[in-house]
Amino acid sequence: MQEFIASLPKAELHLHIEGSFEPELMFDIAQRNQIEIPYKTIDEVKKAYQFSCLQDFLDIYYAGAGVLIHEKDFYDLAMAYYQKCYENNVIHTEIMFDPQTHTERGIAFETVISALQKARLDAKEKWGINSLFIMSYLRHLPEESAFETLKQSLPYKKWITSVGLDSSEMGNPPSKFKDVFAASVKEGYVPVAHAGEEGPSEYIWEAIDVLKVARIDHGNRCLEDDKLVNEIVKRDLALTVCPLSNLELRNTDVITNHPLKKLLDKGIKATVNSDDPAYFGSYINANFIAVQEALDLSKEEIITLVKNSFKHSFATDEQKKSYLEQVDKVIANYR
Repeated sequence: MQEFIASLPKAELHLHIEGSFEPELMFDIAQRNQIEIPYKTIDEVKKAYQFSCLQDFLDIYYAGAGVLIHEKDFYDLAMAYYQKCYENNVIHTEIMFDPQTHTERGIAFETVISALQKARLDAKEKWGINSLFIMSYLRHLPEESAFETLKQSLPYKKWITSVGLDSSEMGNPPSKFKDVFAASVKEGYVPVAHAGEEGPSEYIWEAIDVLKVARIDHGNRCLEDDKLVNEIVKRDLALTVCPLSNLELRNTDVITNHPLKKLLDKGIKATVNSDDPAYFGSYINANFIAVQEALDLSKEEIITLVKNSFKHSFATDEQKKSYLEQVDKVIANYR
């Protein structure tokens, strides 16, 4: 089964580029930029990558991002992730980035997006990986800050497909960002949002009805509301589920209790993703393998999860057709 999972071409729809910051690279860039971090060795950095909740994780996540200053730093970060895509057979990825994490500390928006774009082109040429970018607003900051980010993005909007909503969920409902999402959609961005990771199912309703999202990031807690489950199925909204992230951040107590199979059984178009893999120690293949073993998923269920990701990606119809043909070819050869 592990070989089968590894052989399948995949799409990743929920990945924070700042969350792919491996300790070794963080240490190297900190030294290169002569920035002091509170760790003397790579092992100390790795030990710090242990969390009891979402906020614990976010604290070190933002601290780590603080060593990213120059265009080369962001380029190296992105290329390290694309290398992992190649190793995990990810042929299409939709990368989230957090401009405010950088602009709030004086890094120009242009520095971030130009580096990501260069890495995207190089990854396409080197490994044939297709990718697009999701600009995420930080929900712990006021909506005015998100509007400023939207404004900064406009000269580069040909490079950005979607807008998202991430960071501290509790106390920051999707409705807080109603106006900036409406303005973002007017500019041509496709809306998505984190909802129902730690926050209640009501936040998922808001993401759907207020922000009018095309896809729900996480969404696990929809299972607490049967009416919501039915609405998600009716609207054919996919969930970008992140199993090992849920485990590390204590949203799931043990992996055998993860709701992924229940989501599939209820007809929800769930997908598997790695979220912040450097911090949770697991890229996409490891996530697939973990849930397959823990939930005893069949090959057909694995295929469904893989195909859901391609079908609910923001790729073109022509790309989706090509991706699904590649999946079917691997399946046929494997059998």
